[in-house]
Amino acid sequence: MSAPDAAAPTANPAPAGAPASDPNAPPQQGQPQAEEQDEAAEEQDRPQDAWSSRRELAHHAPPALRIGSGAGFGGALVTGDQHGVSGGRVAGDVIMGSKTEIWQLGPPAPHASGEVPAARLERLAESFVTDEGPFEALADRLREERVLVVRGAASTGRRTAALMLLRRAGAASVRSLLRDRPPAELAAQLDAEQQRAERDRAEDAPTAGPVGYVLCDLMADRTRPLREPHLLAVRERLAAHDGYLVVTVGPTAVLEEVDPVGWQPPSVAEVLTAHLTAHLRVGAPARTTCEEYAARESARLLALPVVTGFLAHDHQLREAAAFSSALARHAAGRLPEEELDAFSLGALESQVREWFEEDEAALPLRDKAFLISLAAFDGGPYALTAELSDRLYVELLRTQRPHAAADVPVFGTHIGKRLQLARAERRQAEEATEWGPVRQWVAAFRDDRAALVLLRELWTGHPSARPALVRWLRALAEDGRPLVRTRAAATTAVLAHADLPSAMALLVEEWAASPRYRHRMVAANALALAHFVGAPNVPRVLDGWSQGEDRPMRWVAIRTHALIGPERPAHTLRVLRTVIRKEYEESRRDDPPSPLDEVMVEELAGAVELLLLSEARETVLGELLATYEVDRPARDLALTGFLRACGRGAELRTDPETGLGPGPGDEERPEEEHPPGRPLVLDWYREAAADPATAWAADGLVRLWRAALGDSSYSRTALEVLRMWVLAAAHRQDVEWALAALLPALVAKEQDALRLAHLLRTMPGEDGAPPPPVAARLLTVVPTAGRPVPQPR
Repeated sequence: MSAPDAAAPTANPAPAGAPASDPNAPPQQGQPQAEEQDEAAEEQDRPQDAWSSRRELAHHAPPALRIGSGAGFGGALVTGDQHGVSGGRVAGDVIMGSKTEIWQLGPPAPHASGEVPAARLERLAESFVTDEGPFEALADRLREERVLVVRGAASTGRRTAALMLLRRAGAASVRSLLRDRPPAELAAQLDAEQQRAERDRAEDAPTAGPVGYVLCDLMADRTRPLREPHLLAVRERLAAHDGYLVVTVGPTAVLEEVDPVGWQPPSVAEVLTAHLTAHLRVGAPARTTCEEYAARESARLLALPVVTGFLAHDHQLREAAAFSSALARHAAGRLPEEELDAFSLGALESQVREWFEEDEAALPLRDKAFLISLAAFDGGPYALTAELSDRLYVELLRTQRPHAAADVPVFGTHIGKRLQLARAERRQAEEATEWGPVRQWVAAFRDDRAALVLLRELWTGHPSARPALVRWLRALAEDGRPLVRTRAAATTAVLAHADLPSAMALLVEEWAASPRYRHRMVAANALALAHFVGAPNVPRVLDGWSQGEDRPMRWVAIRTHALIGPERPAHTLRVLRTVIRKEYEESRRDDPPSPLDEVMVEELAGAVELLLLSEARETVLGELLATYEVDRPARDLALTGFLRACGRGAELRTDPETGLGPGPGDEERPEEEHPPGRPLVLDWYREAAADPATAWAADGLVRLWRAALGDSSYSRTALEVLRMWVLAAAHRQDVEWALAALLPALVAKEQDALRLAHLLRTMPGEDGAPPPPVAARLLTVVPTAGRPVPQPR
């Protein structure tokens, strides 16, 4: 059994200040069971082949990091978008988060309020967008009931809607009330407002018409809910003094016997158009009417690519309003185009920073943990995201309150409210599992850039959260679910791009040096994904580990080379040949010579297999043809990897001796990717032979086949692969035709013909049945004595 894993989390950590355990002490209760579980985990720890590892990345990595998705960071870019406003200048205020300036001189008044300027109400009315019918019905309800509670998500225009409702109901003036008073003090607030109004009348202050009050984001939680008696008392005050009140609350506000109005905001495009038109009316040239100029210029600006790009992402209404101002300044020549392009991503960054702020309106720690978990499992099953977010919450509590017991509520916020807070959505989707695809409820950010931006901000902007995040990711790497381990690797890849030295020291190197293959596979996946998103110096790290003496790290380097090798196939093959020669040399160095490390040799062959089945297959084939006869290590590497690649694609059982074919738990490939039963290399041969430009590749495949059949170390495995191909031909006519073209080319001498003929006559069918009829048909194309033997070019 290998050494215990130092990175594995302790099930029951000792409390701070507790004495170290005595290694000679008798085992405590429960210790034998824990040791048995560790031994069982070690026994089940097996290396996964490179082919399955790459498909796990393709299936389980976040959408923004999947291979071939075009995802990546480049300099200040996130998936092709500018990341941050760096360089240049920004004219005017660009506020995309919450900006609060507090000047407190002396003690605050017990019930303070302030009048909303009439000019501001007029400006809001010019760009306010709503459905007139339902909105007028709400205004009628406000006139009748005097008080209205509007429930909606943050940044959906609920405050503006409240102000416009008061204006539509006939309020001559609008005053804003403090939000931090308990709901039970609402009536007292209005009494204080009435006393202030009477003082104004005594001082001959002008008053005309009803007074409207707005209370935005009332703080109503389980300790102080908003109840019906509170509103009844408020209604009495308002009726007595001819006033109206609109209260806005968030999705999580606790209401008892209160019937709130659900606020349905307009679309972002509608708000952008309305605000832009209002800005353009102000800046209309003197020679044209305001309406004509605003309509014409608005249509032109809304058709710009930067605007369509902005609308393609998920944005809040406040961000649309701010973008309309920036767009108007750009139209007037006061804002450069590159700064306008950066606006969308800057708004997202501001939202992420706002999520992690610590102020009076800060999110609870559990909600922050959910946001981080959602970033790691973006597009994954919601139940899994929520489960693992609570684990992260416990780790964050350990950092924030190290001496307090972790208190995790069993039941929390409703899924809809939670996703609304995170600007995410829930939908049904197929999730790849080891038992095949299943339909699950998945959760994903509505903006596909949010996960990357959030993880980068967390790692670089909040270093105090690193210990908890590292412990969490280490625990995810131990998980038995492939999706969880892959997301741990993907999250680490994003962190490595943001800060490579820290991610390497805290996570990747520890996994790479682990004696457990599960950890090493997470390290390899993390390095491969980090390279895909543009993290620097990953190939340099791999080259160093390949040449080093640390065998676990060497294994990780080979696996990662296999995953990223198609980007630079020639260099990768040189590294693989160097490593296998090093393995041969180390085995001969012992006295007596020791056997080769089979796991390492299999890993090297798996890397060649993956390269031959990649988009760089022709370059790889040319390299193999040029080098496989140089020495025995190079020959073994080429032929072993080649035969493993030939075994891919036929939907048959795995042969226990050769290890060819799909492995246990191997998911079926999607129908559109590779039709089941079609051997991939044979399909490649058929395509290459049909095109004169690639005929050299078909001849090269034949050369490798002849070398494998003529080598006593590989002939048995090669014949077993051909048997699998024949069985596949029994189900697919196109495979039979391709095999009928290949078999004659494999005969270089009479012995080859006899070997193939014997295989076709004696091979068992599926489940021990007699040879399938296709074997007899293929036997007719094998050259016999006296027939000319074809020679590859």
